[in-house]
Amino acid sequence: MSWDESATVRVARAPDVFVIGVTGAVDQAERDLLSAAWEEATEADLPATVVDLSGVTFGDSGLLNELLMAERGHRLRGRAFIIAGPLRPQVRRLFTVTGTLDHFVVVGTAGDAPEHRAS
Repeated sequence: MSWDESATVRVARAPDVFVIGVTGAVDQAERDLLSAAWEEATEADLPATVVDLSGVTFGDSGLLNELLMAERGHRLRGRAFIIAGPLRPQVRRLFTVTGTLDHFVVVGTAGDAPEHRAS
């Protein structure tokens, strides 16, 4: 992977939603970036977290595992966990091949998330 494909994770806090924006190629090496974002979302203790994956160019099992763990943590706390796209073909394929797409609430864009619009 070249330096310009490395992943970035940005977080923002709105009144009722925590937004995590992920870009670039996300593999096992970037799991710590995602873990840090989930920790911030947990500390913020807002009703919903929206994870914008529209800028993700590649994702592997590391990305999927982090998303599954974060979704479970949110569900156990009674908080919404929403994935926003549009999902690029490589990311959609990861969800489709693993049979996990239906496990998540997926919206077309971050602005389509009801919790996000309310903020």
